[in-house]
Amino acid sequence: MVELDKVVDKVVSWAGNDEQVEAFASWDRELDVRVYEGKVEYLTQAESSGLGVRVIKNGRQGFAYAQTLDESALREVLEEARDNLEFATYDEYIGLPEPDGVFPVDLELWDGGVLDTPTKLKVGLALELEKVILNGDSRIQKVESSNYADVAWEAALASTTGMKASSRGTGAFLTAHALAEQDGDVRTGGGFSVGRAPDNLSIEEAGKDTIERSTRLLGAVKPKSNRLTVVLDPRVAATFLSIVVGTLSGDAVEKGRSLFAGRISETVGAESLTLVEDPTNPLAYLASRFDAEGLACRPVTLIENGVLRGYLYDTYSARRAKVSSTASASRAGFASTPGVGFRAVNCKPGLESPDDIVAGIDEGVLVCSISGVHSGVNPISGDFSVGAEGLMIRNGTIGSPIKEATIASTIQKMLLGIVGIGNDQEWLPGPSVGVTMAISDISLSGS
Repeated sequence: MVELDKVVDKVVSWAGNDEQVEAFASWDRELDVRVYEGKVEYLTQAESSGLGVRVIKNGRQGFAYAQTLDESALREVLEEARDNLEFATYDEYIGLPEPDGVFPVDLELWDGGVLDTPTKLKVGLALELEKVILNGDSRIQKVESSNYADVAWEAALASTTGMKASSRGTGAFLTAHALAEQDGDVRTGGGFSVGRAPDNLSIEEAGKDTIERSTRLLGAVKPKSNRLTVVLDPRVAATFLSIVVGTLSGDAVEKGRSLFAGRISETVGAESLTLVEDPTNPLAYLASRFDAEGLACRPVTLIENGVLRGYLYDTYSARRAKVSSTASASRAGFASTPGVGFRAVNCKPGLESPDDIVAGIDEGVLVCSISGVHSGVNPISGDFSVGAEGLMIRNGTIGSPIKEATIASTIQKMLLGIVGIGNDQEWLPGPSVGVTMAISDISLSGS
């Protein structure tokens, strides 16, 4: 395998005296297995690598990339970035970051088991998961898919401004989707288990999760419209928190596209709400030592006891705002330039269990899934209206399932209306932790 740090160092060494150059190289290997009815439906393994180069000169930026790390392509990518710079628009805030004195934390995100475990054993995990689900509940009619997937990746970055970073990591996933039937009602649902390597995965956990999520809404009916308290299950809460943190991007704030622009030090949520973006937390699936520009990741407090404390910035948005970067640059890979992003939003857990939270609600609904987030949520106005399915709560007890409902409010009101945060943190394969969250005075639209 090519030594990525040597590749980026070589490209940067070719920089001219009057230009800034950044080189970002990455490699990854992915395996994906799907089984159906006891047989392998497909198995794919792919390996890719590439290089992205930014050249900045006189307030203009050129970018180019190549899907290879061959020696012959390195100079071509640099020259293409230089050519593209000539067509770029002048921007006074364009520029590469410089080392800021923050040292990276020691994170071990790599587990060699991803590469060392024989493919036959990985296939066996998916086959066994299918069996566990089929035998776990008589209402399960079939397992539509049982999957194993993993990834191993490495990345390196260097620049003429003194940035130097490298990182690597692995991940493994066991997922399934099942169809359940009872009294003519058919429902589907999926579950999973995730970790850094195959040894971290639990067939029993993934099976139980799939069975529960495919059966618990059997017999669901359309509810009557009402205003009540909703309890977001951890995975729905993770989606909600990701929406909230997406509005706290310094780029969105500077462009007037955030409902929280200009509200630093204001109370924007319940006193129980504390949100910290912390990629240095090893429990976070997307944890990282460095951001996409090579700055050391660090915790960033966004909301503390309900009070807005800050936004997330990459180098560009920080210069526009005349502040320092929070090391929150992200990129989709070597074929893209950096932008503001988040990896590991942590919501401070509460003291109550999910059962205790439910027990304190006279009338509400436990929301198990939502739909229409992209069309039903406006991050500028804060309007929030999404499809929802779940279980009614009456007199502190979870009751009958509901479907074809809509929950509606605004993000602003929802944050201020938080009346319970559970002690059940769940780190998911995404950018936000999951935790049970109760929110009062939500409109439920049904029949």
